[in-house]
Amino acid sequence: MARTQAFDRGTAVRSARTVFWRTGYEGASIPALEHATGLSRSSIYNAFGSKRGLFDAAVESYLDEVIRPRLHPLREEPVAPEAIVAYLDGLRGAFTDAGSMVGQGGCLLVNTATAPLAQDAEVARVIADYRDELRDAIGHGVAAFLGDGARDESAVVAETITGLTIAAFALARVAPQQAGGLLDTARGVLTSARDRIPA
Repeated sequence: MARTQAFDRGTAVRSARTVFWRTGYEGASIPALEHATGLSRSSIYNAFGSKRGLFDAAVESYLDEVIRPRLHPLREEPVAPEAIVAYLDGLRGAFTDAGSMVGQGGCLLVNTATAPLAQDAEVARVIADYRDELRDAIGHGVAAFLGDGARDESAVVAETITGLTIAAFALARVAPQQAGGLLDTARGVLTSARDRIPA
């Protein structure tokens, strides 16, 4: 008979996620993960297979619990015209809030993209898929904001805003005000594009 796990898996993954988010995969030692999760090394390996297995679970929880809820208004049908503005403003607020994990840690996956772990093909695929998911959601938001008369411009604007958002995530930990400024620039790109649409 299989032994029942004597811990809450979701709680353990969230605790590990915070460690990975703050220190990166390479910086997250097994003792730090043991301390955060309350699990022994053997329990971590029994439940997740390895430190990497725990990291993979943390990334999934990050996408499902942190990223996708914030993107949800940009993926609804129909998307509200102001949803993309609310997304940018909400993210800016999180960057400049010293108490938020986004403000303290930026983006777990953008951080990982610049780390040695990103050379792993599976990790690289997850990062690329995340970037595509972000671009797709922003694209829906931009299209709703600009309206049907700006379909050609919407793609360029969405790509620009996605790039600025990723750059802001990369800066958030070390320069939150500058990260917020990049989101202000993204907002300006958006409103300038709308102003160019013929009445």
